[in-house]
Amino acid sequence: MRATTLLGILGVAAVGGTLGYLQWAALAKARVPEGLARANGRIEVERVDVSTKIPGRIAEIRVREGDFVPAGSLVVRLDATELSAQHAAAKAAVLRAEQGILRAEAEVASQEASLTLAEIEMKRAEELLQRAVAPSSTVDQRRAQRDVAKAAVQGARAAVGDARAALAVAKAQVAQIEAQLSETEIAAPVAGRVEYKLSQPGAVLGSGGRIVTLLDLSDVFMTIFLPTRDVGRIGLGDEARIVLDAAPEFTIPARVSFIAAEAQFTPKFVETTSERDKLMYRVKLAIDPKLLETYRDYVKAGLTGNGYVRVQPEAAWPDRLKPRLPDAR
Repeated sequence: MRATTLLGILGVAAVGGTLGYLQWAALAKARVPEGLARANGRIEVERVDVSTKIPGRIAEIRVREGDFVPAGSLVVRLDATELSAQHAAAKAAVLRAEQGILRAEAEVASQEASLTLAEIEMKRAEELLQRAVAPSSTVDQRRAQRDVAKAAVQGARAAVGDARAALAVAKAQVAQIEAQLSETEIAAPVAGRVEYKLSQPGAVLGSGGRIVTLLDLSDVFMTIFLPTRDVGRIGLGDEARIVLDAAPEFTIPARVSFIAAEAQFTPKFVETTSERDKLMYRVKLAIDPKLLETYRDYVKAGLTGNGYVRVQPEAAWPDRLKPRLPDAR
C-alpha cells in the first residue's frame, strides 16, 4: 500500500514536472527578447479597383475571383458598337472638312484672278481717261469693280481659314472618340490577384463604375501599434520580422516602411509617464516585393500574427526569429 502510494506521488510529481516544463517553455517562447519589441497585427494587401472611365455596357470580363492577373493584361471589355459608329461619322466629317478646304482654296484662286482682271481694266480706263478717250465715270466704275474683287479675295481667304478650323475640330472629334474607344478595353493597372468581381457581363455602368477589385501582391504589409517608448527608437527601413499565427514555424523578414506622425490615442493632457505610455503609434512592416514575387501564392490578406522590430541597434535576432520561409511553389 505504501509502495503504491509512493509510486502515485512520484507519478503526480512527474506529470506536474512535465506540465511545469511545458508551461516554462511556452512562457520562454512568448517572452520578447531584450532589445526587441513585439505587437500583434494583421496582414494587409493594398486593394486596387478596376473601374470604367466612360459609361457603357460590359461586354466581357476575362477574369475570375482568385485568378492572378499580370499588369497590363486585359481584364474587361466594354461594348463599343455605338462609339464605333460615332468614330466612322467623325472620320467622314474629316473628309468633308478636307474637301471644304479644297473648295475654299479654289475660290481664293478664282477671286484673285478676278481681282487681277479688275486691276488691268482699271489701269486701262485710267490710260484712256488721260488720252481723253474715256469719261471719268468709266474709271470710277473700274475702280469700284477692283475694290469689290479685292474684298472678294479677302472673304475667300477667310473661308479657307474657317475650313481649316473645321478640319481641326473634326480631327479633334476623331481623337476624342478614339480615346474613348481605347477605354473600352480595360487592363489591370498592377499585377495582382482578383479578390472580387463587382459586376457581370451585360451590366450598364456609369463613369467610375467598379468592375473588379485586385489585391496588389507587390504591396503587402502588417500593421502594428507600438507605444511611445518603442516607436521613438525605430526608424524607416529598420529590420523587422513577421510570424503568422497560421504558420508559426516560419519567420518572414520585413522592414519598417511607415511610422505614423500622430498617436492613435492622445489624452487631453500628456504630462505624466503613465499617460504618455498610453500613446500608440501605427507602424507598417512591409515585405520585400521581390520576396512576394516568389511567394505570391502564399499571400492572404487578413492573416493575424506578431510583428517584431528591433528597438536597440545592437540587439541580435534570436534563432527563432531568423528568416525561415517555406519552399517556393
